[in-house]
Amino acid sequence: MTEKLRAGAGDTFRSLRIRNFRLFFFGQLISQTGTWLTMVTLTLLVLDLTDSGVAIGLLTATMFGPVLVLGAWAGSLADRSDKHRLLIVAQTAAMVQSLILAAVVFAGIESLPVIYGLAAMSGVITSFDNPARRAFVVEMVPEAMMPNAVSLNSALMTGARVIGPAAGGLLVVTVGYGWAFLIDGLSYLAVLYGLLAMDRSELRPAELVARGRGQVREGVRYVRRTPVLGVPLVMMAVIGTFAFNFSVTIPLLVTGPLHSGEGMFTVLFSVLSVGSMVGALWTARRTDVTNHQIVVAAVAFGGTMIALAAVPALWAAFPVAVLLGAASITFMTTSTAIVQMRAAPELRGRVLALQSVVFLGSTPIGGPIVGWIADAFGARAAVLLGGVACLAAAAWAQRALAGRSDEPSVEPALTLAD
Repeated sequence: MTEKLRAGAGDTFRSLRIRNFRLFFFGQLISQTGTWLTMVTLTLLVLDLTDSGVAIGLLTATMFGPVLVLGAWAGSLADRSDKHRLLIVAQTAAMVQSLILAAVVFAGIESLPVIYGLAAMSGVITSFDNPARRAFVVEMVPEAMMPNAVSLNSALMTGARVIGPAAGGLLVVTVGYGWAFLIDGLSYLAVLYGLLAMDRSELRPAELVARGRGQVREGVRYVRRTPVLGVPLVMMAVIGTFAFNFSVTIPLLVTGPLHSGEGMFTVLFSVLSVGSMVGALWTARRTDVTNHQIVVAAVAFGGTMIALAAVPALWAAFPVAVLLGAASITFMTTSTAIVQMRAAPELRGRVLALQSVVFLGSTPIGGPIVGWIADAFGARAAVLLGGVACLAAAAWAQRALAGRSDEPSVEPALTLAD
């Protein structure tokens, strides 16, 4: 039994044998924990100032709206740039933004316009960081380890969600909002150290794309003609708009029909993240991903959201949150792995940027809508809407992908020549 567990752990964490990926992984784990700490603290701050679902939805809109506007162009920039250097610049900018946010709160000038403005600055940085960071993941490991590296990258993101929200809630009630933002700013030193300590000679960088006109349109045409990439992106657009709004729906569900305080929101969010961690580590053992897996994951995501909408009390929400976390991250990692593995290397940055646009960029649309539905019809209705959206996306994808191969149906060279 011990040998089996050791072998299983070796399979799950095999990408960590690569030094560059190990430096990246642990640096990002610390930094992303700080990022989630800030995101949850911002939500609590806006909720404290306004007690409004729409205001929380507008926070997510300002935070991720720039991705909708800049994401595709930023992906083109990632394909033309040294991703290692681009990440150093983006992470440094993110550190400065968090330190400014801390200074604003310590100075006592944390009005809604100021908060929304700094959230928008964070969104601009995310637009450039996200496609570069995700494309860089597969440049650090051998091709055979790509699915594992993608899943472990998702696992570190969800691991950060376990610690970050709970730490944010604890800091808010003990020392105040400003310290949470300051700690986030300092956490970027870890990821910057990891990037600077890497051995660049061991990287497998994709060939840089020369600057030219129409590169964003080129990426869109490639995705449109490649159903194995296009269908997951459409699913992500629908599910990202109506289901991936946990920072809006969960605090309103906890403080509303479940009759608990803001502190319990961070606890439930951390429990959900534990489920996400389990799901991410489970998917890390896969050696390949298929169209069928993404449909099944969307069905599971929708079913658990509907179950969360129906829980009678807070105690019942905890086991459902574990299942919801596992289902949501399985959908996310499966969708991301398909894009990262199936996209042509010279187009990977642009395709990943399009995924960021439909996921993060859908939040500015879905956040206010979901917040308004929660205010008008109750938080349960907002959660239920997300579940129905997942099931509808899964049903459409099943029909769209029926009989299709898991490999891209259009050769990249033919698409690029169009």
